[in-house]
Amino acid sequence: MRNSKRNSKSSKAKGKRKSNHVNFKGKKMPAALYAMEQKANKKKQYDNDDNREPDIVGRFIAHRDGFGFIEVEGADEDYFVGRDNTGFAMQDDVVAAVFTAGLPGKRKEAKVIRIITHGFSDVVGTYEKLNGFGFVVCDSEKIQRDVFIPAGKDLGAVTGHKVVCHIDDYGDSNKKPEGTITEILGHKNDPGVDILSIVRAMGIDDKFPGKVIDQAAKLSKPVSEADMAGRADFRNIDIITIDGEDTKDIDDAISLEMEGSNYVLGVHIADVTNYVQESSALDVEALKRGTSVYLADRVIPMLPHALSNGACSLNEKEDRLALSCLMTFDKKGTLIDYEILESVINSNHRMTYTSVYAIMTGDKEERKKYKDVVGMIDKMYKLSQILRNNRHKRGSIDFDFPETHFIMDENGNVTGLVPYERNDAHLLIEDFMLAANETVALYFKTHEIPFLYRVHGAPDPEKIQALSHFLGTCGYSLVTAKDGVRPIEIQKMLESLEGHEEEAVITKMTLRSMQQAHYDTECKGHFGLAAQYYCHFTSPIRRYPDLQIHRIIKDYLRNRMNEKKISHYQSILPQVATSTSKLERRAEECEREVDKLKIVQYMKDFVGQEFEASVSSVTGWGIYVALENTVEGLVHISTLLDDHYEFNEEDLTLIGQHTNRLFKLGQPLTVVLESVNEDNRTIDFVLKEFARGE
Repeated sequence: MRNSKRNSKSSKAKGKRKSNHVNFKGKKMPAALYAMEQKANKKKQYDNDDNREPDIVGRFIAHRDGFGFIEVEGADEDYFVGRDNTGFAMQDDVVAAVFTAGLPGKRKEAKVIRIITHGFSDVVGTYEKLNGFGFVVCDSEKIQRDVFIPAGKDLGAVTGHKVVCHIDDYGDSNKKPEGTITEILGHKNDPGVDILSIVRAMGIDDKFPGKVIDQAAKLSKPVSEADMAGRADFRNIDIITIDGEDTKDIDDAISLEMEGSNYVLGVHIADVTNYVQESSALDVEALKRGTSVYLADRVIPMLPHALSNGACSLNEKEDRLALSCLMTFDKKGTLIDYEILESVINSNHRMTYTSVYAIMTGDKEERKKYKDVVGMIDKMYKLSQILRNNRHKRGSIDFDFPETHFIMDENGNVTGLVPYERNDAHLLIEDFMLAANETVALYFKTHEIPFLYRVHGAPDPEKIQALSHFLGTCGYSLVTAKDGVRPIEIQKMLESLEGHEEEAVITKMTLRSMQQAHYDTECKGHFGLAAQYYCHFTSPIRRYPDLQIHRIIKDYLRNRMNEKKISHYQSILPQVATSTSKLERRAEECEREVDKLKIVQYMKDFVGQEFEASVSSVTGWGIYVALENTVEGLVHISTLLDDHYEFNEEDLTLIGQHTNRLFKLGQPLTVVLESVNEDNRTIDFVLKEFARGE
């Protein structure tokens, strides 16, 4: 074996880890929150409730209806805060609170007694100008009050402008928050301003600082002979890239050669670290962003276009620097050899999923067009199926939900919605990238080098037990043990649902029972993939963790992993893991909110029209239904006019008390679109029989 034969190991510093918690009232509290609470106590004298010692300190989560919750690290559940007990706390504020009397058996309730730190300093909203002053009506429903803008602090905004407002004074029970407008995004009706408002409200910057742009421009030069020195030269082998038609940031390429009956798969990843040096302006900005954000009508890149679409992108017929992972698999798909090395490549073709799938399915025209690589693609197709089958055997779970693809005009208006489904060309790239990610993680775990892993923990046993109970009521089963469930059992259960009307909704319920994957300095395995070793290596143009581990790989390959380097990585990687995990969540939330907005805007033209739907969720306030085009909306319980309906939490049904009429998951229904709310990004349906005019 090539690199896997090396047995040299870098020593890890061992010793007791400092606890980041303190004991508070007999419970563990994060030290950072405790310090803020103590600082707040010393800084200000409080009266009445403010003088009380808090029972909890945590993050406030606001609800649009005025109440909220307090999220306490390490607690099993959040604490409910009634409308009159919020103390004017806002979303993400760190608050001190005391317990209040709640109903037996219900969620614990609390009252905010003081705000320790505010969770945000800027808001996005619509400006309304009055006589010499104005107000910003915040877009987020989680900020309940308008922000007062004094004369001279409006930046020249006029009524209807979408603006970014800095909060100067958070106000209290007698005074509104007060702020200064720092940026005008455009008029609320201007094309693109709707999405930009969501982006800026999330704290995502759609523009790069001038210094970062300049640095990227200076680095964007053709690959020189000096750049190639010491690298493996793969420009003479067939290499292709496979991406979507609109993709411009191409960071992975693949090759395949045969050694007898063995497959030698090459996964070649853009060497972004050659351009983005640690602690440079580019690196600081990339870490601040964490990831590229892919929205309905645009991409907000992690790196400037000069790099992401230019020097770093593995463009066709151009020399590019790469990190290559060469993996040798036998005919059964067992990894028998591998090597990780710096390289230079030159892609034969910039191919699309559409073209490659056509080749896979025998399209004569496409096979003729790409005749120089057709033989390689055929072998790739065979290997990908072998690797996928092996993952399936070990229990890898595939949650294959069709994503919504937006068809948009030049003004950002949605003209159509269609499910975006994966074909075998998508799966081929997925299979090969997963193989490379596992191999790289295996290598660095084996050599005990400080590293950044992608981990996915086993689901909470209580959630799995609840899911298993529900499945039993539906006639399905999930094999569990006292310590939880194995991935292969979830896989088998999901396969047993195929073709049944409950398939989509139970699959979603299963996904919700899972933990979220995140980045970690410890190799804890990936439950969903049933993988012992896993990392993110294959997308350094658009994900900072990949960029970070590329630096580690190159330091190791160049024999620079001395004790000083090890200590350096041990000191920075925990924060990188925490930060990038949070930024990934932010990007996902932004993408979801933009999708919801565009779906609502599209559906407003269909108010009053009839649709065939199926029940996707059942709650105490109504039933959610899904249309074939992936649109979801609510049929509120108050619109079910034929009976009084009760929610059965055991089997997730609504039952009419007099008629025994039943609404359950997966049930087909005919609905009429009653209304859409663009501000709230909500869609409301009624059953056809209760629609006006029926």
